[in-house]
Amino acid sequence: MQHGKPYFFVGIGGSGMMPLAMILAGQGATVAGSDRSLDAGRLPAKFDDLARRGVALFPQDGSGITSSDQIVVASAAIEASVPDMVRAAELGSERMTRAELNAKLFNAAPQSIGVAGTSGKSTVTGMIGWILHVCGRDPTVMNGAVMKNFVSPDAPFASALAGAGDAYVSEVDESDGSIALYWPKVAVLNNVSLDHMPMEKLIELFGAFVARAAHAVVNLDNGEGAALAMTVPPERLTSFAIDRPADLTAINLIEQRFGVSFELARKDHASIPVTLQVPGRHNVSNALAALAAVAAAGIDLGEAARAIQGFTGLRRRFELVGEAGEIAVIDDFGHNPDKIAATLDTLHAFPGRLLLLFQPHGYGPLKVMRSELVAMFAAKLRGDDLLVLPDPVFQGGTVTREVTSADIVADIAATVAQALHIPDRDAAAAHLVAQARPGDRIVVMGARDDTLSLLAQTMVEQLRGR
Repeated sequence: MQHGKPYFFVGIGGSGMMPLAMILAGQGATVAGSDRSLDAGRLPAKFDDLARRGVALFPQDGSGITSSDQIVVASAAIEASVPDMVRAAELGSERMTRAELNAKLFNAAPQSIGVAGTSGKSTVTGMIGWILHVCGRDPTVMNGAVMKNFVSPDAPFASALAGAGDAYVSEVDESDGSIALYWPKVAVLNNVSLDHMPMEKLIELFGAFVARAAHAVVNLDNGEGAALAMTVPPERLTSFAIDRPADLTAINLIEQRFGVSFELARKDHASIPVTLQVPGRHNVSNALAALAAVAAAGIDLGEAARAIQGFTGLRRRFELVGEAGEIAVIDDFGHNPDKIAATLDTLHAFPGRLLLLFQPHGYGPLKVMRSELVAMFAAKLRGDDLLVLPDPVFQGGTVTREVTSADIVADIAATVAQALHIPDRDAAAAHLVAQARPGDRIVVMGARDDTLSLLAQTMVEQLRGR
């Protein structure tokens, strides 16, 4: 795609903004940006990586926006009062949201594969990208997480690929309704569960998404997904499930601590053995989604199954950070009830107490998910597990604090599960380190805060220093 005008990203370090900036830079566009994390000196390695890619970086004070020719790209989290946005308005610069720009690139691609659902989007996107890469398709991939297969000294934050092939693979986001902008050739629907908005609205958005697709890939293990699959003509649908009838079914699962194997069963075909380097039933489901998607895009399933065995996962998706004194520290992106439950189920398949630090990803999501979060923790935490909640992530701006971490802990306290509210995150981490004993697994969970990975690494170092 040709880019005639320069782009300026306000909040360029965000998990959705940075990979899009990488793709544009890889396509030869002129890209610049600002970020309040850059101004605060947080995560300098991330911004160094952008600079190496030719992206010019500026303070978030309006100084980087100098011409009405610039297309100013901002995420929904950026307020109109931010100096960059004020300057863009003064100059009359064209404005685009991150989703609008990504959808423009996506819809222009000959082979667009959109990955939707409340959970698993980043992992499925990474799996599809890796399979297409191994199979020689040279895809462009827009992901919200670092894909470990593509990390190198020259690309330490590989959350995107800018390929020369026909395929454009992207997560699509329902949380702000921007999923409505995408017109996929292949639409993947992992699942539908409560996260950012009421279930009725989610069903409407996901239903319209699969209806617009030339081909839909839908998870029959998810009740709402199975209902939506019924609305898709059979010739435009590939269904998948674990241990139940579907177009692609996973059978004979064998779980390991950091991996899982299964047989891929198809009607009137011999089964195909599949081994994954990522653990848990949820990743079997993710793999089925990816395999179905690439098959719809023309890849032979046997070839795809061999390729996915090399997929090494994403950063912050059940990532083993380190071990000390027979205590493991795991970094995980779990932040809604379904994601957290999948991680806890995977861990509880093996012996050992769980010490969880869950940093909620905002006050708004806590309000929406309050009862579901409490019910999930009450059901999934075992007698000797311990959950600690610091205050939610907050990086500036205005927010209504109607439901807090303290409220969640108070609700959990009415159940049999153990939970503590320790407002300061470092103090919460220190408490878990002090409590840990051999055989325990410490899990750092949360979204929208890249410094959680640094916290997990610090906890490993604290354990080694005990």
